[in-house]
Amino acid sequence: MLPPLASDNLLDEAAYWCMRMHAEDCTNEERIAFERWLKTSPAHMREYQAMLDIWLVSEHLPVQAIAGDSVRTSPRRRSRRPALAAAALLLLSLGSLLGWQQGWLPDHIQRFHAEDGTREVILADGSRVHLNLDTTLWFVNFRDRRSVKLSEGEAFFEVQHDARHPFVVYAGKGSVTVTGTRFNVWKYADQVVVTLTEGSVKVHGDTEQPDQVTYLSPGLQARYGNDGELPQISTAKAEALAWREGKLVLDDLTLAEALPYINRYLDKPILLADQATADLRIGGIYDTRNIGQLVQVLPKVLPIYLSRNSDDATVIGSRPR
Repeated sequence: MLPPLASDNLLDEAAYWCMRMHAEDCTNEERIAFERWLKTSPAHMREYQAMLDIWLVSEHLPVQAIAGDSVRTSPRRRSRRPALAAAALLLLSLGSLLGWQQGWLPDHIQRFHAEDGTREVILADGSRVHLNLDTTLWFVNFRDRRSVKLSEGEAFFEVQHDARHPFVVYAGKGSVTVTGTRFNVWKYADQVVVTLTEGSVKVHGDTEQPDQVTYLSPGLQARYGNDGELPQISTAKAEALAWREGKLVLDDLTLAEALPYINRYLDKPILLADQATADLRIGGIYDTRNIGQLVQVLPKVLPIYLSRNSDDATVIGSRPR
């Protein structure tokens, strides 16, 4: 059944379509109607994108919050879990004292986004988070834990200490668990980098494999991807936190190593033409507000040229020596 053509509540419409698009029994008729609804107004797209973010948060709700203790983890029911979890989130406005007391449902849900510049926000628990540009973060506060979802971007956390109320950041396939500390999380493509400046953190490279865990002490950095392997540990580099001062520090990196840092400040990522170009090295300190200018002057400091591919993306290639 399709929703009414006219609705007084855009949130309800977005929630409906989010659940239907993820449902096993979604029909072609519904998909066509959804595309029509999506194109009706830019507000529809914005609300739907926000609902997809809630979807990401809902994945961390315990099963009991969705359907009670009688739920069995059959493959079919597991596949429907996100839709049911999203529905549970929408019921929060009705209030659920039992759900809160049991640790099933949160009492606070916050969404923050930094688009064109950095932004500092305060979470409901008093923790401070400094967001890098193009970063979206969700905070969900449960009775026995605090959950954050970082879907893409970078954030520096100053977490309020509470040993009985752990603070967990979900990024990529893994997570970072603390009780109170200062640390940075950067997610790009399929990689996540965690840098610790104070306290201690527990890093899971894959939340579905509890044994893939690493403990960090200040000055160390953990990196993990989507392969489920144990996070790799290294000494934190100078460029890791320079973004908080509006600086991009490239400490004698290859272009292959430097591009992830450069690309996060560009509307379109630049690409490398070949391995010879990837192996060229670059250093220096740059203003994050002028990274586009840095790209344009690269041919003056390195033996490279800039070109455009069929997708209008900038490609860096090596000049013949």
